[in-house]
Amino acid sequence: MEAVKLGNKFHPHSSYPNSSYFSNTHLGLIKFRKTHIGFEPKIQKKWTSLSLSGGERLKEEIFLEKKQRDFSVKCTAEGIERGLLVGGRSDEEREFVVAERFKVVALMACVMCLCNADRVVMSVAIVPLAAKYGWSSSFLGIVQSSFLWGYIFSSVIGGALVDKYGGKKVIAWGAALWSLATLLTPWAANHSTISLLAIRAFFGLAEGVALPSMNTLLSRWFPCHERATAVGISMGGFHLGNVVGLVLTPLFMSSVGISGPFILFSSLGLLWLTTWINRVTNDPQESNSITKAELRLIQAGKSDSPPLKKGELPPLRLLLSKMPTWAIIFANITNNWGYFVLLSWMPVYFKTVFNVNLKQAAWFSAVPWGTMAFSGYVAGAASDFLIKAGYSLTFVRKVMQSIGFIGPGVSLLCLNYAKTPEVAAVMITIALSFSSFSQAGFLLNMQDIAPQYAGFLHGISNSAGTLAAIISTIGTGFFVQWLGSFQAFLSLTACLYFVTAIFWNVYATGERVF
Repeated sequence: MEAVKLGNKFHPHSSYPNSSYFSNTHLGLIKFRKTHIGFEPKIQKKWTSLSLSGGERLKEEIFLEKKQRDFSVKCTAEGIERGLLVGGRSDEEREFVVAERFKVVALMACVMCLCNADRVVMSVAIVPLAAKYGWSSSFLGIVQSSFLWGYIFSSVIGGALVDKYGGKKVIAWGAALWSLATLLTPWAANHSTISLLAIRAFFGLAEGVALPSMNTLLSRWFPCHERATAVGISMGGFHLGNVVGLVLTPLFMSSVGISGPFILFSSLGLLWLTTWINRVTNDPQESNSITKAELRLIQAGKSDSPPLKKGELPPLRLLLSKMPTWAIIFANITNNWGYFVLLSWMPVYFKTVFNVNLKQAAWFSAVPWGTMAFSGYVAGAASDFLIKAGYSLTFVRKVMQSIGFIGPGVSLLCLNYAKTPEVAAVMITIALSFSSFSQAGFLLNMQDIAPQYAGFLHGISNSAGTLAAIISTIGTGFFVQWLGSFQAFLSLTACLYFVTAIFWNVYATGERVF
């Protein structure tokens, strides 16, 4: 290859493709400029000697070019892993690009927020409805649990549909139907008690697909070492839905009437649906917006499981033959038992025990859920940190789930001795904050032991948990009416937490079983 020397600069022959780039290089000095994909080194070279032969100089330039490319790829990958790419078309024009998987988890957090807000509206609205129609405490529990009658049936079916068709379509249909049911609830309440129970059961039927869809969709969009954080963000939205529902419902009821919050949240659900359909795919490989680098990062950090074949049924007998499955089922039973007791009865608890009005009861009930949203993210981030640090999945899942059960059990026992609503709110806040660690325990463990059947397994365990929630929701009403206090039922719930924590640590595993 021929070369010519111009002044103090060395230029290879024009056939060398990068000659224009290296004409301005200086040895030993690397500057950085921002590109559309991340930070890229701008290598400049000062020649300390002009006595090198053309071939040696060319080799050095090729080495520097290769170093530049490696550095650029590394910076790009690191930018994608952090979730935010900084770039621009020039030094003057820069833009921020969010990784596609974080757009997916943000939309998922929004729909989970609406999912729970729609549930909570009835927990607040039932107080004036009970006064209007003269419902007893026991019948009030029946009305509260009617949501779960449909929820228990849709969990298994919805989980199987998610395994077969993916989470995008299933949760889209679910959101459309539960928003419609929310809109019709005030009409049903004014029409008859039977209509109200029926529409609430239909509402639960539509919402039963939410958690299996979330779990499966996030497992496809996130690598293993980010999955707990992604679930923590989504479930953070779910818990914030309690705050949104408990705070906004009394405000809209006092200004618009009982129908106000139902119209608000159903409208938000339909608005979310239009964005979801146009922006999200079942799998990152189907997305037109994702970059190749982000797709490689996701695929490198997860194990793909083949979908169920057409007409194939999940092996129920096989799933139920292993003790890790039962560890998940019992964990879901206990989690739902305690969760729905607090979700359904907290406004009534503060009004009955401490005689606070409806708006104050809503605020006292909302604060613990807001804290739970934050602690759920902390649990997910801590779980991913431990996995990256080299701890086994089994160890991480057991630690997180133990915190998620022992912490709430101790807190509920202490709640029996609360003398003021402020102290009670603190105890409930601590209980729910610890409870959110279950998200990094049994909720993620379904993907660990049965990635191919995770949706179906979620449906099975969620149906069992829903049955427990029905019993606990109705049972709380009968206990309060029978004994005149919440203490006995809170103590029973605490004992259930402790027993299940032991069972989980004996039989749970993070290894793949199916």
